[in-house]
Amino acid sequence: QVQLAESGGGSVQAGGSLRLSCAASSVARCRYMMSWYRQLPGKEREFVSTIDTDGSTSYADSVKGRFTISRDNAKNTVFLQMNRLEPEDTAMYYCQTTGYAGTWCRIPRAAIYWGPGTQVTVSS
Repeated sequence: QVQLAESGGGSVQAGGSLRLSCAASSVARCRYMMSWYRQLPGKEREFVSTIDTDGSTSYADSVKGRFTISRDNAKNTVFLQMNRLEPEDTAMYYCQTTGYAGTWCRIPRAAIYWGPGTQVTVSS
């Protein structure tokens, strides 16, 4: 069973920075996409950024130029560097993996896994 564990959330003033990390376990011999989503209470979870195994990335318009996603494949870890944070970035941030592939990978391609989330609070 794939498990994801986020870390790095916290409270910061507007204009500050935070770096989120998410480590995946039980994903040996697999390639997979790693993404970040965020959710405010009472609202739907929204896409923030994604990175594929080859390093290709995409971002939500609201975070382009401020957030940078990266990954360390050797450590099965994805990072989200968040700069110039705004109060509107306040949310619970979730790590997600999907798109599993590989000759020896035993995880279904369409399987989706989520971490428990880490809270980011930006004060004005």
